[in-house]
Amino acid sequence: MDMKNEQMNKSVENRRTVRKYADKEVSDELLNSLLRTAARTQTMGNLQLYSVVVTRSKEAKERLAPAHFNQPMVTQAPVVLTVCADFNRTSVWCRNRKAEPGYDNFLSFVNAAIDALLFTQTFCNLAEEEGLGYCFLGTTVYMPKLIIETLELPQLVMPVATITLGWPDEQPPQTDRLPLESFVHAETYHDYLPADIDHYYAYKEGLEENRQFCAINQKETLAQIFTDIRYTKKDNEGMSEGLLEALQMQGFMKK
Repeated sequence: MDMKNEQMNKSVENRRTVRKYADKEVSDELLNSLLRTAARTQTMGNLQLYSVVVTRSKEAKERLAPAHFNQPMVTQAPVVLTVCADFNRTSVWCRNRKAEPGYDNFLSFVNAAIDALLFTQTFCNLAEEEGLGYCFLGTTVYMPKLIIETLELPQLVMPVATITLGWPDEQPPQTDRLPLESFVHAETYHDYLPADIDHYYAYKEGLEENRQFCAINQKETLAQIFTDIRYTKKDNEGMSEGLLEALQMQGFMKK
């Protein structure tokens, strides 16, 4: 393994989610370099089915914050990147080259979303190598219509990932991860027996912070924290409706 690959592996192994940033700008030169290099990642048909909206101004970040439940890092980070699945640019190209595009469908959204997420992860790896910190916001798909309106996204453009980016002003602890054998399946998928679950989740469930979380919320198990508090059936169904409506609004799902 060469030195550069070893450095990247260590960067990934030491990954931390950074939510507090120093009062120091991320230069356009550095940001553009990272975005340009990240564009070398895999892409369907070499079409690069993504666009990135860069938000720097205080006013624009404040308009964007409600879509992310006003999490403080949205306004505090020097840069917010919204990565979008984008079939608009490709469709405009086709129409301007005597070709009729047929990308107003759900499969096209999935293809563009995969492209966008591959780009996002490559960008994150590159940013960490430069010493930058970031936080991936899962809230992007919770209230997409508000993001669409705020960023003035046209049809066939859908937000799928948001990154807050800056120079770290904290060294948070790493979060736990499940063991390799819990998610790698040899040849075919092997479903989980109760004993497997006991083994694979023992470390996570035994962490003092998780045990305290259960006690504070008066829950018997850590799983109940996720089903009853963090990601409830009611919320999931409600936000699923909003996501489907946004996909229709953006032209990815015909009624």
